[in-house]
Amino acid sequence: MNPPMFLLILVLLFLLGGIRVIFEYKRALKFRFGKYIRTLQPGFRWIIPLVETIQVVDIRVITINIVSQEVMTEDNVPCSIDGVVFFKITDPEKAVLEVEEFKFAISQLSQAALRDVCGKVELDTILSKREEMGHNIKQIVIQATSSWGIEIIDVKIKDIQLPENMKRMMANQAEAERSRRARIILAEAEQQAAGKLLEAGKLIDQSPSAIKLRLYQTLSNIAAEKNSTILFPFPEEVLPRNQNK
Repeated sequence: MNPPMFLLILVLLFLLGGIRVIFEYKRALKFRFGKYIRTLQPGFRWIIPLVETIQVVDIRVITINIVSQEVMTEDNVPCSIDGVVFFKITDPEKAVLEVEEFKFAISQLSQAALRDVCGKVELDTILSKREEMGHNIKQIVIQATSSWGIEIIDVKIKDIQLPENMKRMMANQAEAERSRRARIILAEAEQQAAGKLLEAGKLIDQSPSAIKLRLYQTLSNIAAEKNSTILFPFPEEVLPRNQNK
């Protein structure tokens, strides 16, 4: 192989070795001898081989699970709580240069924030106000990551695991509450029925014919059974009559 051809092949390999393609949802930080130069935008890019390197950063929304944490609530109830963090990189330069392994850092920070927030409230608050708990955790994480070029989109609490004895106690409490409500509803129904009976009694007392009609209706209901025998122990004339003319 003659020298010109060999040199041409080396030049081609040199040029091809520096070709980089950056996707639309990524950004690339270019370093020259370890020094940051600039951020490369999406598209076809070329760097100097052996001299320049790039570090690619994904700018899409990233999801990180918060590992289940053992938390002791304010009312001394142990529980295991896990969650999820949604974030995206808004400044790739800061995300790479200001913090090492930003995903791991956000994960650890979220775990600490979850234990801190949930440990200051009672269990009932955690169970009934998950959105509020997630918002409080989000604010803590935002304050810590404000200089990292990262936007915390949301923090959600996924699951809350309780001890078996606590689950049984809560089930018994819920059953007792339902029983209490049922008794209250039954008592209110009896009260309303008694009021209606009182009103009906007052109306019947005002008319002797109404008493007769009620008596005949009762006898008719009893006589609906074919094997029934009705004994009327007193004459109709002894029924109370209205003396007012």
